Amino acid sequence: MTESQSSSDARALLRRPEDGELIDVAGVQHFFRLTAEHTGGQFSFEEFTLAPGVLGARPHVHSGHDEYFYVLEGELTLHNGDGEVTVGPGHLLAAVRGTPHGFRNAGTETCRALCLYTPAGYEGYFRDVHAAVAAGAEVTDELLAEFRSRYRTASHQS
Repeated sequence: MTESQSSSDARALLRRPEDGELIDVAGVQHFFRLTAEHTGGQFSFEEFTLAPGVLGARPHVHSGHDEYFYVLEGELTLHNGDGEVTVGPGHLLAAVRGTPHGFRNAGTETCRALCLYTPAGYEGYFRDVHAAVAAGAEVTDELLAEFRSRYRTASHQS
C-alpha cells in the first residue's frame, strides 16, 4: 500500500502459478513470484529448481539481507556454517545476516525449494548475472564476486 492509498483502497495480490520472473543463473532456475516491486521492498519470494549435480551457491555471507530456504521436493545439500547437511521436503534453513550458507543438489533427482529474502533487493543480483551472461560474459568466481559485492555479499571459506 502506498502512502496515498487508504486501507479501503488496498487489494490483496493474487499470483497465478505462471506469474513471476524466471531468471536462469548458472543452471539454477530462479522463479521470482514476488519482488521488491510487489512488496514495497519488504521481501522477495522465489521458487527455485536445481537439477542433479548443480551447485546453487558456494558458501557465502550476506550483510544486507536474510534468506530462508524451504525444501519442497527432492534433496538439497546445505552448507550451514558447520559443514554440509542433506535435507528433504519440509526442512527449513534460516540464513540470517552474517551467517555462512550455501547450497547444491548432490542428489540424483531434481530439487525444488522456496527462498524468502528480507528485505527485498537480492533479486537484482540474479538479474545482473543473467544479463552479463546473456551479453557473453563467462560465469567465473571473479564475475560473481564483483556482482556479490554490489549486494553486500562476500564469499566464505569453510
